[in-house]
Amino acid sequence: MKIAKEYRWEMGHRLPFHEGKCKNLHGHSYKCMVEINGEPDKNGMVLDYYDMKKIIKPIIEELDHSFMVWSGDKEVIEFLDKINSKKVIVDFQSTAENICLYLLERIKKTDLPKNINTLKVKVFETENTYAEEEISLK
Repeated sequence: MKIAKEYRWEMGHRLPFHEGKCKNLHGHSYKCMVEINGEPDKNGMVLDYYDMKKIIKPIIEELDHSFMVWSGDKEVIEFLDKINSKKVIVDFQSTAENICLYLLERIKKTDLPKNINTLKVKVFETENTYAEEEISLK
């Protein structure tokens, strides 16, 4: 059985390696769909949506209205520090694919119930572009 919940946040980033517009500072209205597949419990629930929100919402809150910056982008980190802006420093380029993997790893590290078999995250960077990955928890 599969359940899913959608989350949204606003976040800035840049891709310094990019040869097009994405090398510039910019942001997106991100959306992600988190799907959990597992065996329903005795009450017929894979996971209560309230419990799902308690697990995932703090991760999204950390990202919301922040700037995700690669740890090697020293100029931007210095600038964000200077203006006292919220930032999330990561050891990867902030592509949709890498953000998807980041969310998967963060969720996987939480205390998920043992009945969960797989976890899938789909990150929409724009209305019509996304990255998606699924992992087994068994």
